[in-house]
Amino acid sequence: MIRKTEDQWKKELSPDAYEVTRHAATERPFTGELLNEHDQGVFRCVCCDNALFSSDTKFDSGTGWPSFWQPIAKENVVEETDLSMGIPRTEVRCRLCDAHLGHVFNDGPDPTGLRYCMNSVALKFAKAT
Repeated sequence: MIRKTEDQWKKELSPDAYEVTRHAATERPFTGELLNEHDQGVFRCVCCDNALFSSDTKFDSGTGWPSFWQPIAKENVVEETDLSMGIPRTEVRCRLCDAHLGHVFNDGPDPTGLRYCMNSVALKFAKAT
């Protein structure tokens, strides 16, 4: 597990990325830079560069956040119950650095039926070469 102090994270991340990844904030819908990213590549954790999602699994959910039907590898993410909104949701975190990424819902497309709804500021895109 990658561990850093709050001051180290603040220095390395944008203010928005810091609030989302380290304090489980949510960016406003339809504002994220990666929402309309359609090139081939890999979406990585903005905090630690862990490979999280492939562009091959990205889809337009209409929700305003980048959405994927599965992670690159289940072992790269952690899913935990989140009761912060008064209803049970499944939070998705990066396994390497514990960054909050977003949530997963059961209303996605085939083949998984899942929608990994991620915050753009929690991700960085590495375009395939």
